[in-house]
Amino acid sequence: MAGKTKIRITSNSGVFVECELDLNTAPKTVAALLKALPLKSRANFWGQELYFSVPFVAGYENAKEVVGLGDVAYWPEGPALCLFYGPTPCSPSSDVIKPYSPVNVIGKVLGNPKILAQIDENEELKVEKI
Repeated sequence: MAGKTKIRITSNSGVFVECELDLNTAPKTVAALLKALPLKSRANFWGQELYFSVPFVAGYENAKEVVGLGDVAYWPEGPALCLFYGPTPCSPSSDVIKPYSPVNVIGKVLGNPKILAQIDENEELKVEKI
């Protein structure tokens, strides 16, 4: 697998983000996600992280303890997909984004990830390939 592909995550209220997945950073994780699409889940928040459960399991793959603004990651302990738009309760400062535990970074939110703050807790999310 090589290259990039895109997914769209849409909430019931119409808020959506498009994300570009990098098929090279964690190929097994991305392949498992793409195979599970389309999927529906429920929004959860932990600080400025949107996360939601996913119906597949993948192990750690180039896992990171600190992520960047707009990173899309898979959390093996969930299993869940995580979208980071600011610091979390584990972040040592406002300019460091630290997940609860290591995550497989698989892509980036295209555009401003801060729009994720407009989604409500427990709102239904639809994830699909575009």
